Amino acid sequence: MSKVYLVGAGPGDPELITVKGLRCIQEADVILYDRLVNKELLSHAKKGADLIYCGKLPDYHTMKQETINRFLVKYAKKGLVVTRLKGGDPFVFGRGGEEAEALVQHGIEFEVVPGITSGIAAAAYAGIPVTHREASGSVAFVTGHLKNGEDGHAKWSSLANGIDTLAIYMGISQLPYIQEQLILHGRPASTPAAVIHWGTTEVQKTAVGTLGSLHQAVEASGITNPSMIIIGEVVKYRDQLNWFRENRQAAKVSGVL
Repeated sequence: MSKVYLVGAGPGDPELITVKGLRCIQEADVILYDRLVNKELLSHAKKGADLIYCGKLPDYHTMKQETINRFLVKYAKKGLVVTRLKGGDPFVFGRGGEEAEALVQHGIEFEVVPGITSGIAAAAYAGIPVTHREASGSVAFVTGHLKNGEDGHAKWSSLANGIDTLAIYMGISQLPYIQEQLILHGRPASTPAAVIHWGTTEVQKTAVGTLGSLHQAVEASGITNPSMIIIGEVVKYRDQLNWFRENRQAAKVSGVL
């Protein structure tokens, strides 16, 4: 019986896949996977399964979202079991909602299998708890593709003043703008901040500074995408809670992807 599974593969460490997510990989006739999925997970696919790369780079899409949607529908209508394997969680900046909508429109049965999102996991592997009774009672997952619009002031004011911890995805290219807007709308420039590159993997690298100095720290460290930005008082716990030995095999970055 055909079915589509929208599966979160987790943040990078292959051992962070859920038991259910692993089963969906093992049972799939077709797997459509993204760039940020650790390729080790594909070794669990059954013999003869079709593996289709759907990866996207910043400003360059190997496969457009509409094409991915059509593929999911096409293979499901052939009576196949399809696993859509996405980095992190499919419903956290993963366009899983759009894919689910396409399946509903075509009457195709589907199931969502949540995954561990990097906003939590990358921070944890950097020794940063996104909530803490002494420092943070709220956390927001924020896309880094933030622009000023008619309601830009209200959004930036809420982010600057209403949330203790900000976990910002896809924000490296916009980091100076993000810093500027948060400070402009009331977040102190002295707020602790960190950027975590390839979080939870063997090549994880973290740059720490303040909201005002973070861009300079990132440039000095040579950090690029993919990276998570964490802003809030919780970053100060990294010195005490930093348990993960970073950048153990930097030369093997191509092997992680």
